Amino acid sequence: MIKEFILSMIGFILLIILVLLGVAFLTLLERKVLGYVQVRKGPNKVGFIGLLQPFSDAVKLFTSEQTFPMFSNYYPYFFSPIFSLFLSLSVWLIMPYSTNMFSFNLGLLFFLCCASLGVYTIMVAGWSSNSSYSLLGGLRAVAQTISYEVSLALILLSFVFLVGSYKFLDYYYYQSLVWMFFIMFPLCLIFFTSCLAETNRTPFDFAEGESELVSGFNVEYSSGGFALIFLAEYSSILLMSCLCCILFLGSDLLSFFFYLKIVFISFVFIWCRGTLPRFRYDKLMYLAWKSFLPLSLNYLLLFLGIKLIMMSILL
Repeated sequence: MIKEFILSMIGFILLIILVLLGVAFLTLLERKVLGYVQVRKGPNKVGFIGLLQPFSDAVKLFTSEQTFPMFSNYYPYFFSPIFSLFLSLSVWLIMPYSTNMFSFNLGLLFFLCCASLGVYTIMVAGWSSNSSYSLLGGLRAVAQTISYEVSLALILLSFVFLVGSYKFLDYYYYQSLVWMFFIMFPLCLIFFTSCLAETNRTPFDFAEGESELVSGFNVEYSSGGFALIFLAEYSSILLMSCLCCILFLGSDLLSFFFYLKIVFISFVFIWCRGTLPRFRYDKLMYLAWKSFLPLSLNYLLLFLGIKLIMMSILL
């Protein structure tokens, strides 16, 4: 028992290290891609073709002076970035490992719980800074989350009806012959758009809209606090890319092709940032409640009907 626990802990620590390494190179990929989108060079001075740039950024961020606003609520202000990173790393436990190291039976519910908790960290960070801009960013994040997470939950519920399991390893077995992408193409697009909103990315980055909020909920953060928020956001981007692959494009973790798919979806996240302008805030609400919600609800009822018909035929 103790041996299994120690092995699990070693596996979890390795997982965290590799995720943080992935996040470091995702930031480099983003800066390179955005550079070429804007017809300029990205980082290319530190190390060979800029490969050491993420590490120099990390050293710079964590060694610069930490400032605290005089009228902030100190403990919530200090702990919300730490809790945010902890949450975004905890969700990685749902990955469908064939070793059954952490892949538990209710992985999908665990993901929904952590995704819903994530907004509280943004809200507390915005409120505890005691700044009007950061509070407005936090409130936007809350309203945004309520809007699109309903359709996100309905999409995941469609998978539960089809597969009949909350365990992500079962989604790998069910897609060994054909990907869900071909059956659920519109849902895939809705899911990806919801992922953009989930991770506060362009064109849905209202919680940190520089043009009207002077950087939004994280405006009072500097040094390590800002770096932790930054790490949490990019870790969520990688996780959402993985989840998109697991649900729609098959998930053989032992295949090199699986990781290429993750890189491609992460690239599309960056591509959207380089290409699309920011949405208007009321239009996101309109999109979430009047377009995504009816469509995902119709698909849910369709899959429920198919499931009932199949069960009646078999019985």
